Amino acid sequence: MNKISTIAVIGLGYVGLPLAVEFAKKYRVIGFDINQKRIDELNAGVDRTLEVEDINLKAVLINDLSEEKGLFASSTASDMADASIYIITVPTPTDELNKPIFTPLIKSSETVGRILKSDDIVIYESTVYPGVTEDICVPILEQQSGLVFNTDFFAGYSPERINPGDKKHTVTKILKVTSGSTPEIATIVDDLYKTVITAGTHKAPSIKVAEAAKVIENSQRDINIAFVNELSKIFRILDIDTKAVLEAAGTKWNFINFTPGLVGGHCIGVDPYYLAQKAIESGYNPEIILAGRKMNDSMGSYVATETVKMMIKRGARIKDAQVLVLGITFKENCPDIRNSRVIDIIREFEAYHVNVDVYDPWASKEEVKQEYGLDLLCNGSGLKSNYEAIILAVSHKEFLALNLTDLKSETGVVFDVKSLFPKHLTDARL
Repeated sequence: MNKISTIAVIGLGYVGLPLAVEFAKKYRVIGFDINQKRIDELNAGVDRTLEVEDINLKAVLINDLSEEKGLFASSTASDMADASIYIITVPTPTDELNKPIFTPLIKSSETVGRILKSDDIVIYESTVYPGVTEDICVPILEQQSGLVFNTDFFAGYSPERINPGDKKHTVTKILKVTSGSTPEIATIVDDLYKTVITAGTHKAPSIKVAEAAKVIENSQRDINIAFVNELSKIFRILDIDTKAVLEAAGTKWNFINFTPGLVGGHCIGVDPYYLAQKAIESGYNPEIILAGRKMNDSMGSYVATETVKMMIKRGARIKDAQVLVLGITFKENCPDIRNSRVIDIIREFEAYHVNVDVYDPWASKEEVKQEYGLDLLCNGSGLKSNYEAIILAVSHKEFLALNLTDLKSETGVVFDVKSLFPKHLTDARL
């Protein structure tokens, strides 16, 4: 294996860009993305995902491939031809039936395969079920390149652990699982990541083990959140404050602290379906995994239905009522709207013929319109003063400045999904 001089990172989103920037501090990095608008923004030193500060992005950008280190962002695949390491960080979403969509992974593998050379290593970071790298991706690389796996080229898998919006647990500060298609390649991959991951690495014994480790991380969290979501439904019937219960239970040293809420995003709300799909294909019905997904996917409609019940008790009209939903991103203080389950609240309200305003100072108005068909309020100037219901769906810090009393009608109700506001200002919370 020749000395590593150039690394290509395919997919410059929430996962790929932070990784590319870190590697660019020590290597020549070609950042590739099929979205030309994204490339243009990055070359202007702007990251709209807010994962990389503009000043840090500009510090590593280069416009000449002759530079020994730095980030060269491009939408031209041939610019990656001199790389010896290819790191694929594309999305792995699900469809309407919660089946895995491998299209981005397949297309990126085809792109890399067409420029693959002898001794090159292709590392996948996208979340998949065990076997995808070697059973789906590698055959594509072989077909496109004409090279033989583990003879002419090699593969690795190092699952991403990016937490969008988290400025404390950034890419270099999260321990990285690594793996390779041979013991020698596993060591090379592990050593490569060690050069930028200050938290350290864990070398898994095989690619399949690394794939499985990633997919169960979020499946475990999903199941735990499903449990507390079910508790919140039970305690609401019993008129018990779920937050108070969890605080009391949390005084025990080995209690695992999870909070109820909407489970969306591109990881926890998606990854369990990948593991479930593989289990089903293998002849096993994953009852607990799917039960957790069913519970968590029900929370949006539950919040809307419970809110409607409270409105009726207050004597409020339902049809044509004005309702305000605060937040559309999948988590707080982050612009990421992918797989946001807030949309489930909104769609349930629309089924009651309720007029819904959605206010989110973090989300992109254009992206929300394209993804969900909603006209987003990006600032507070469009807010009304007669909402029959207000739902705090995402706990953005900006919402703490809102005066709920000024926004709601005399009979208006407040459902605080995230327990952001003082309890006395709300009528319900999970």
